[in-house]
Amino acid sequence: MEQEKKVYLKIEEEVGTIYINRPEKRNALSLDMWKGLIQLVNECNENPNVKIIVFRSSSPTAFSAGADISEFSTIRSTEEGAAEYNDITMILEEKIANCLKPSIAMIQGFCVGGGCEIAVACDFRFSDSSGVFGITPAKLGLVYNTPGTKNVVDLVGPSKAKDILLTGRLLSAEEALNIGLIDRIIDSETIEEETYQYAKLISNNAQFAVRNSKRIINEVLKGAVEDSEETAQIILESFTSSDYKEGVKAFLEKRKPKFTYR
Repeated sequence: MEQEKKVYLKIEEEVGTIYINRPEKRNALSLDMWKGLIQLVNECNENPNVKIIVFRSSSPTAFSAGADISEFSTIRSTEEGAAEYNDITMILEEKIANCLKPSIAMIQGFCVGGGCEIAVACDFRFSDSSGVFGITPAKLGLVYNTPGTKNVVDLVGPSKAKDILLTGRLLSAEEALNIGLIDRIIDSETIEEETYQYAKLISNNAQFAVRNSKRIINEVLKGAVEDSEETAQIILESFTSSDYKEGVKAFLEKRKPKFTYR
């Protein structure tokens, strides 16, 4: 059964939910789990029945407390092993950040180290009041990778990023919200319902617009200040798309549009 796997995917109503499922270890991420998450993101990206991705834990106690420390003395004990491990984590971050489909991290409990890496790579981060956040390589004598660091800086700015990375301290959900590390705090009783309601808001919209808006925002984060030939073409194509025609027609007819682009 899927629920017996340490990471697994469920697709319902155009939402692909990726579960982290190692509750006895607070969802500590092994190398195999990192690789499995990459495969699941690829699967969501390629599946036309998935419009948005939700990352969550199979239990409310921890989104993920970070990398599996027991592998530090085995898989990560040599330069070669450490390099492979680091590459795998960066691949997952890149896959999430650049995935065509938007993503939401639904967070309860510990969201630390590698868990926070995954959440920060997502487009949105929703937490209940139990959320605890931190990126702790300084406590282990490690240096965080550049793409992951940039994700943090883009969210909270350089000074707060230094605070998070140089101290390795843990932040409450309230503090994480105040500095922009997460987007909202939701009551634990309703976080699941509200997260999926928000996902539905996005999945109901024209996906050509959704995906390319995300794409252009990513270009802005890389330094773009004007349209490239490619983005200019995308904007022009939006005016001739079937979804645009349907959107205008539905507006004039005062009904909900039925977008078909996948």
